[in-house]
Amino acid sequence: MKALVTGASSGIGREMAIYLSSLGFDLVLVSRSKEKLEKLASKLKTKVKLVVIDLASEKHAKDLYMITKNENIDLLVNNAGFGVFGDYNSVNLTKELEMIDLNVKAVHILTRMFLKDMVKKDKGAILNVGSSAGLLKGGPLMSTYYATKGYVVDFTLAIYEELRRNKSKVQIGVLCPGPVKTNFNSVAGVDFNLSSLEAEYVARYAIDKFLKDKKTIIVPGFKVRAGIFFSRFLSRKRLLKITYNIQRRKK
Repeated sequence: MKALVTGASSGIGREMAIYLSSLGFDLVLVSRSKEKLEKLASKLKTKVKLVVIDLASEKHAKDLYMITKNENIDLLVNNAGFGVFGDYNSVNLTKELEMIDLNVKAVHILTRMFLKDMVKKDKGAILNVGSSAGLLKGGPLMSTYYATKGYVVDFTLAIYEELRRNKSKVQIGVLCPGPVKTNFNSVAGVDFNLSSLEAEYVARYAIDKFLKDKKTIIVPGFKVRAGIFFSRFLSRKRLLKITYNIQRRKK
């Protein structure tokens, strides 16, 4: 078995790599940081191939597929991504566009290319890393980030239904964590006032629920699941007000 994990140098991606290796998966690990990837690879017991590349580029996303298309990937984990915090009119446009390229375009491109191969073989699995933000309808003060994760969720679920109706054995799902203790916070410039889950727990929970229990939408943490459930009973405008008040306390 072989898994490809993007954004593997830290956080959830790093912990997924460690756990997948413990389950016997050979790995293709992808990140911009060669040093961090090499440090991680030295701790793993299975075979590891490193690809140092910046996926916030359409060309690089396609290059990654060309580099790894003959690796016979059984599991693709689209984990690479980041967030930007702030009022929409004040955040850096270049940074936002880079986020869209990484959070949306890279996921879209890699899913398309690897899915075609998996469908031909009628086997394989793709786990896209979204966010609990993607299950809500709009995130003031992180508007573009919420939108990108909403795309990942809706995109994944639509493909799931297509595969199901075509009776394909290929599996696809989306991980939607709430606050997690990673360097996401420092990159986004926020400080979660809510209790955060450990990245190791989220990674193990996600892989187990996806591979063993065949879950399509994976939400770690009871409080996050409860919050998402009760959000269904709120009007769109009420939910936006609540989300805004939660977001502004992060700064």
